[in-house]
Amino acid sequence: MKKIAIYGKGGIGKSTTAANLSAALAKQGRRVMQIGCDPKADSTCLLMNGKSVPTILDTLRTKATAVSLEDMVYPGFAGVLCAECGGPTPGVGCAGRGIIASFEKLEALKAYETYRPDIVLYDVLGDVVCGGFAMPLRRGYADEVYIVTSGEKMSLFAARNIAQAVGEFKGRGYAQLKGMILNARGIVDELEIVRRAAAEMDTKVVAEIPRDPTIQACEERNATVIEGAPDTSLAERYRMLARSIVG
Repeated sequence: MKKIAIYGKGGIGKSTTAANLSAALAKQGRRVMQIGCDPKADSTCLLMNGKSVPTILDTLRTKATAVSLEDMVYPGFAGVLCAECGGPTPGVGCAGRGIIASFEKLEALKAYETYRPDIVLYDVLGDVVCGGFAMPLRRGYADEVYIVTSGEKMSLFAARNIAQAVGEFKGRGYAQLKGMILNARGIVDELEIVRRAAAEMDTKVVAEIPRDPTIQACEERNATVIEGAPDTSLAERYRMLARSIVG
């Protein structure tokens, strides 16, 4: 089982990238589990044809009887197993604690032993890397980290924070930073800007996803590019990224 954390600044296209990556891996014959670690709980909606799955936190709060894995994990496109940690009521409580509670519940119910996924993808908000948001790094849940970024300054600022957080735990045998995924915004010399930033962080750019209206067109139909436009060059970019990550 390969466990991968996808980090990135909020709004950078991290969840879209994660969903397309999950879809590509699943279509390549792998059993994939995607766990959304953002309080918005929108990581898996493209894999569920626009449906919001009940979050683990909401299930734990509201279900009177014993909670089962079937209450928290739902099959989506190409059999991808979808789960959303969720978060507290806006303005109340700590979202990081919610991630910790969700991870611990999945472990207690032996989710990984039961579903036996080949790949687990954690889709993690990267504006902050404290507490629960660093959970995939701190407790060895993830083996590898990929950062989704553009060439914009604030996106790269968040990427540097994430890279620093990964570096803090490197000596303990935890997750390693394996590369950056450029989700292009059409900035002049964007690839070169991100390559320079990646070199400063002692890593590399592993994929470039171009700015392409196909993404929005597919999202309007509640589908990933892998499902909604499988014959496009953009879909092939995601497939290449999937092959690179497992290879």
